[in-house]
Amino acid sequence: MTALSHRRSSLARFGLAIAFGLAALARPASAKDVSGRWLMDFHSDGSIDLTLKRGTTRGGNGNWSSSDEYEIQDFQGLSRPAAGADVPAAFRLVRDAGTVTFEGRLDDRGGAGRFTFAPNPEYIAALKAMGYPKPDADETFSLAVHDVSRTFMRDLEGLGYKRVPLDDLLSMRIHGAGPEFIRELKTLGYTGLSMDELVSMRIHGATPEFISEMKDLGYSRLSADDLVSMRIHNVTPETIRDLGALGYKNLSADDLVSMSIHGATPDFARSMKELGYSDLTPDDLVSMRIHNVTPDFVRGLQELGYRDVTADDLVSMRIHGVSLAYVKRMKDRYKDVSVDELVSMKIHGRS
Repeated sequence: MTALSHRRSSLARFGLAIAFGLAALARPASAKDVSGRWLMDFHSDGSIDLTLKRGTTRGGNGNWSSSDEYEIQDFQGLSRPAAGADVPAAFRLVRDAGTVTFEGRLDDRGGAGRFTFAPNPEYIAALKAMGYPKPDADETFSLAVHDVSRTFMRDLEGLGYKRVPLDDLLSMRIHGAGPEFIRELKTLGYTGLSMDELVSMRIHGATPEFISEMKDLGYSRLSADDLVSMRIHNVTPETIRDLGALGYKNLSADDLVSMSIHGATPDFARSMKELGYSDLTPDDLVSMRIHNVTPDFVRGLQELGYRDVTADDLVSMRIHGVSLAYVKRMKDRYKDVSVDELVSMKIHGRS
């Protein structure tokens, strides 16, 4: 099915599609006929943006829409009109779960019209034989739009995912967490993952390529949660290599994520190293970033004669509001004043 295999939709569009699909599953059964309006845009690369819209269904559940990207060959009877033409259009999207029939008008930029959906009785009977309750019209329409086919479900069964709930099937299909993805993960040692883990990995870009890169860097036992967290917080292979070049090797996934969250980047670690702080731990770097111990602050202290201040003392000074201006003022007044004395004076309000 080329529409899904070639999809280049953003996460926002994925979110819109899944919201539509899952909402359909959550609604009470609507009228037997499923119909609505369609809007299509042609692109120069041959791809198509298609939006399906439905009005309020029985039960007053509001308006629903779904947008996704397809190829012209995904449809039967569809062709792009010549430039300037405005012609009647009739074409179909044939899926295992049923057929969506489109009527309207098209020109070389796109078009609009109305659609109707006819479920496939053989598909519905097959679901029953596989142990699923009979889907209503809305559910069947969602399964068709997102191409949750019998082959897709049987392939999942063969991989150990039996009688997956319909909403999970939709989510897996929409986000590309299907049999091919599962097989690729299996070759990398990831088996028995839950549906939620598979979908989360796809949403956040924990791809087989990313996993392989992590393995090459020595991270061969990362959990699905670790991989997702690293992707969410932009822990990249480049970051790991840069940190390794600065002496930060074999860091845990938690350390890498914490450093990335708080901005303890390779550039920050390099700046601290250039100022003489070559033995800082990941926790030191994170704490310094949390409490705004900047290279400029350290450099300013050194210019005022405060060298070899420990990481803990630097953090303590920032926690208690010991600024460079305060240090200079107290130093001018008391000459030889230690870091501990500066912190103590600040705590007790001496200005």
